[in-house]
Amino acid sequence: MSQSLFEKVWNAHAVRQLSNGQTQLLIGTHLIHEVTSPQAFGMLRDLGLPVKYPHRTFATVDHIVPTQSQVEPFADPLAQEMIEALRKNCAEFGITFFDLSTGHQGIVHVVGPEMGITQPG
Repeated sequence: MSQSLFEKVWNAHAVRQLSNGQTQLLIGTHLIHEVTSPQAFGMLRDLGLPVKYPHRTFATVDHIVPTQSQVEPFADPLAQEMIEALRKNCAEFGITFFDLSTGHQGIVHVVGPEMGITQPG
């Protein structure tokens, strides 16, 4: 029987079946942003682990960028703290960071296709 597109993509990325019935997947590309990445970087630091594939991980600042003025420091100190943390984490872990000044910063779900990082399938 033929497979759906979902099944084809899933099966192409399946590494192994775990004892609990879940499937371990290889995620080929990671797109990260300033809101949820600090927790992941903190966990990696705590465990003494590197980012496994930093050349396939890309970051942009997305949710906290002011619409009227992108001049730093931002008026919102929490937003400024978040962008500084992302810069630090990307530098420490060797991740490509599309910062405000690069001209490639934008919505994390849009940057991938715009930059040719993500492709269908």
